[in-house]
Amino acid sequence: MMNFYSVRDLRTKSQNLWSDLESGNNAVLTNNGKPSGLILPVPEGALDDLIRAVRQAQAMIAFNNMRRTAAENGYMTDDEINAIVDEARNS
Repeated sequence: MMNFYSVRDLRTKSQNLWSDLESGNNAVLTNNGKPSGLILPVPEGALDDLIRAVRQAQAMIAFNNMRRTAAENGYMTDDEINAIVDEARNS
């Protein structure tokens, strides 16, 4: 199950968020109605594995974006590729 919480909800309904996480549910944090973050429960002892999995997913998204851009434009310069990789690494 995935629930959405606004930045304001973090102040006014934080107990609902904690209940969701304790139940194993994920949450999407929104700002001005747009998704801006993902909140995941962290099973005991799994923080490193979870961080590694999230980083791997971010790298795959960046790679897929590069492939889509290359398909649309026919090519990408080294600078464009490096900028996308840097952006994914800094996310």
